[in-house]
Amino acid sequence: MREIEVKYHIEDLEALLVALKARGIELSDPVYQDDQAFAPDGWQFGDSKLGVSFVRLRTVNGRHYFALKQPGENAQACLEYETEVADRAAMHGAILRMGYYPTVRVAKTRRTATLERCSLCVDDLEGVGGFLELERLVRDDVSAEVVQTELATFVASLGLRAVRTDETYDSLVRAAQASSA
Repeated sequence: MREIEVKYHIEDLEALLVALKARGIELSDPVYQDDQAFAPDGWQFGDSKLGVSFVRLRTVNGRHYFALKQPGENAQACLEYETEVADRAAMHGAILRMGYYPTVRVAKTRRTATLERCSLCVDDLEGVGGFLELERLVRDDVSAEVVQTELATFVASLGLRAVRTDETYDSLVRAAQASSA
């Protein structure tokens, strides 16, 4: 299975919440996520992400999760493996020993909903702003472009000012940090 997503920068999160509520979409309570992104030694921002395995450590409500993502057709169409880990510090050390280095910390407040065939996330990304992300898990033989077009059609139907980005959150945070330095 692969995770296919689309991501939109949303200037007015309140308008988004109103539009979702008008559609009968109930979001979860906000949850704070603290992520540390890692890249393989030798990779740097600006290099292609396609075919490269990246890892992440996430903490949510005192629970820790390890994930590996490998972009395929594009940066938002990834093979993904995720599992809970008991000890974040030990996993951090193991990741370093596997030949990865920490890139950026990605901190956000996330609210979620499950739609018919996808999950919807409303994120407030620290230092960057508000985002709407839709994700669908698909078989390996399903075209990412077809799924991303379907998800984009849903977002357009909301009638909001939403600017699509093909960047991942770690790249957006890195760019924001570079522009403020």
